[in-house]
Amino acid sequence: MIRVQDLRKDFDDLKRGQVTALDGVSFEVRPGEVYGLLGPNGAGKTTCLRILSTVLQSTGGFAEVAGHDVSRFPAKVRASIGFMSNNTGIYDRMTARELVEHYGRLYGLGEDRLKERIDEVFETLQMHEIADMLGSKMSTGNRQKVSIARTIIHDPPVLIFDEPTSGLDVLVARAVLDAVRKLRDSGKCIIYSTHIMREVEKLCDRIAIIHRGRILAAGSVDELEREHDEPDMEELFFDLISEYEKSRSETSPV
Repeated sequence: MIRVQDLRKDFDDLKRGQVTALDGVSFEVRPGEVYGLLGPNGAGKTTCLRILSTVLQSTGGFAEVAGHDVSRFPAKVRASIGFMSNNTGIYDRMTARELVEHYGRLYGLGEDRLKERIDEVFETLQMHEIADMLGSKMSTGNRQKVSIARTIIHDPPVLIFDEPTSGLDVLVARAVLDAVRKLRDSGKCIIYSTHIMREVEKLCDRIAIIHRGRILAAGSVDELEREHDEPDMEELFFDLISEYEKSRSETSPV
């Protein structure tokens, strides 16, 4: 469903010159799995997801989503994905139902199909009791539910989550993870960006540890812990980044 090969993204910076945000990133994500991109802030996670969602153009390499080249067929890619970030962006003067209906119409759903999908989505996310609540009256958790609902209203085969639990309290974060898990179990292909170890261990089927635009290791949590002989995921993460930074400093010109 998602195929990325040698993906690269360079930016021009007035102070630093050319900055490489992605440096030869490759991975695949299958239907019915959550693939985690685990890395610190600035690692390149969001840049990668923005390329996959056609917001950015890559400098080099190849990316395909739901069988469509993201550079050549951006409209087909956008119709095949749902994208959710940690910024809910809920309109204060619209109810939950009005907002989700609005996004459904933007995706071209007919009125009968839209009504059917709203019933399905609101039932899955347990949103019927807030259907007529204004955004301004919603709790953080309910706003996040609405954000998920508008992401999946058109029933896309591919879902992209960019740090969706950042800044949320424990209960709201758990509700988001439960929703993502249900979507995976329904067969969706999901890529999930995070810097939170516990989310990776509880949710992701496979992960890629990314730092400075490069994938340092990839596989399931169990596979990575066996390969690196480190049973603690957090320690494994810090060890990989420390080793990379050490080798980078040793090879950098003085």
